Amino acid sequence: MASLLMLGFASGLPLFLTSRTLQAWMTTEGVDLGSIGWFSLVAVPYSLKFLWSPFLDRFIPPFLGRRRGWLLIAQILLALSIAAMAWQRPKESLQLLAINAFLVAFFSASQDIAYDAYRTDVLEEREMGAGAATGVLGYRIALIVTGSIALILADRLSWPTVYLLLAGLMSIISIATFFAPEPTEDNFPPQTLFDAVWLPFQEFFQRSGVRRGIAILAFIVLYKLGDALVNNMVTPFLLKIGFTQTDIGAIQGGMGMVATIVGVLTGGALLSRWGINRSLWIFGGVQALSNLVYFVLSQLGKNYPTMILAINIENFCAGLGTAAFVAFLMSLCNQRFSATQFALLSSLMAVSRDILVAPAGQMAKVLGWPLFFAVTVLAALPGLALLPWFAPWHEKES
Repeated sequence: MASLLMLGFASGLPLFLTSRTLQAWMTTEGVDLGSIGWFSLVAVPYSLKFLWSPFLDRFIPPFLGRRRGWLLIAQILLALSIAAMAWQRPKESLQLLAINAFLVAFFSASQDIAYDAYRTDVLEEREMGAGAATGVLGYRIALIVTGSIALILADRLSWPTVYLLLAGLMSIISIATFFAPEPTEDNFPPQTLFDAVWLPFQEFFQRSGVRRGIAILAFIVLYKLGDALVNNMVTPFLLKIGFTQTDIGAIQGGMGMVATIVGVLTGGALLSRWGINRSLWIFGGVQALSNLVYFVLSQLGKNYPTMILAINIENFCAGLGTAAFVAFLMSLCNQRFSATQFALLSSLMAVSRDILVAPAGQMAKVLGWPLFFAVTVLAALPGLALLPWFAPWHEKES
């Protein structure tokens, strides 16, 4: 659990550096709102990481084992690419910044492949609820650092200096990889690259059935779509209605992330009592409805009490949904192919977070903020509508 906490932190550290925190940097530099929205496409490696995940299942580095070896390689490359972002200037060279951010996202997605496989392999079935919550806890603490402390520092230091500091932190936290226990290989890894590519898909659909398997994949894409739309635009929204970077860093990145952590831990505890199926129903519903608090804030404008309430409610409910969702994804994986299977599943989740949300900036410009946040609630409904296909409320879980 201690290893999962530290590795979860390393996994979460790069995410905002190509999304929410980078959006704040670009907003203060005067980059167009539409360009900021489309910039989410630099994170496309998160959606396509299943394409190279078979390499991490098939090949074993000559040090630290199949999972930790790949973790360390990705972490070293991440530290270097994050440091390179410190030399970028958003207003002057947006294309070069996009290329650099794409590399950070690629190495981060590669780290996630190894980390998700590590977490899936090292946990026994009875530990999945606690393991999911612990890993997400470390992940969310990293988001506090990059989404709160980074913004506060940016009001006092320059953005390049902030990115250099975070690159150094990435280097330090990689030390945890050396002390994490390597999972026991109860199943033989794929013997050929073809097996590493083909067998994970074959095994998944044989176990789930084709129709049920397709419903599961569609659900993964859509379950957090409403939440993803809000996350893509919330920082520009708060800046546009008059809040400062320090306000956002302290409240959204600080209190909001604490609320998310409380939500994740609460979700992990309730998950052990309710089971995965019912948790997906309940947490998905409250996650969707929580977006309405931003609708209220968009009507009131710059209002600190409402901002605090909105951020804490939305983040707490998102944490509940994340706990159930991560445990659900782990339950779908076979240890022999966990890198490829989890990468495929989480890549589909990233489709909604990084690709389907790309027009969010244009939507906000056309619809206005109140209607935009109302639409995010509706966007969550298709995912919930798929639950009866594979996670019926009354089905007894093993």
